[in-house]
Amino acid sequence: MARIYPQTSSSSYYSSICTSKYVTTKRETFTLWMKSLVFHGNGCAVFDSKGQLVYRIDNYSKKCSKQVHLMDLKGTVLFSLCKKKLSFFGHWNGYKMDEETPCFQVKRNGNLFIGDLNYDVVFGCDTNSYRIFALTGKLGFKIVNKENRIIAEVKQKQSSSAIKFGDDVLSLVVEPYVDHSLVMALVTVYGLIQHML
Repeated sequence: MARIYPQTSSSSYYSSICTSKYVTTKRETFTLWMKSLVFHGNGCAVFDSKGQLVYRIDNYSKKCSKQVHLMDLKGTVLFSLCKKKLSFFGHWNGYKMDEETPCFQVKRNGNLFIGDLNYDVVFGCDTNSYRIFALTGKLGFKIVNKENRIIAEVKQKQSSSAIKFGDDVLSLVVEPYVDHSLVMALVTVYGLIQHML
């Protein structure tokens, strides 16, 4: 996995997790169908702009499980996402493949009582590496980096003729030089926090 803007950071942490397979030089658009491909399962299927399945989340237990796995097309686990014990407000750890220490953490930022739906994403020792913002009054959210640049955005999908799909069909746009497997892991965590998965 790569740092969103690798030229702005010399951190060896980000270069050590770089995986060019999931980073492209152009903007990528994905379709998220918030349904499992497994009968009687919970999860999500993610398709690229050519309509090919690229990621899937299959949760064989109950909806809003405390542990979910993001897999590629072949079923290889890319990230294990685990809710922190005794966390009532959405504190999740993301583990890359079979690593024992979290690659990232997602923590609520803001005031619960005023409906603030922002979350900080922290990588290793770095603080506030990304932030997830809910889009006010809309079905969707955006992920921004430290410089407040949008690196990914999720919105309700619309057809080319402006026909809206159901609430369970979303569009994910990922900017160039951004690891879309990492973005998909963050999208999954947000979906779990919001009870969409």
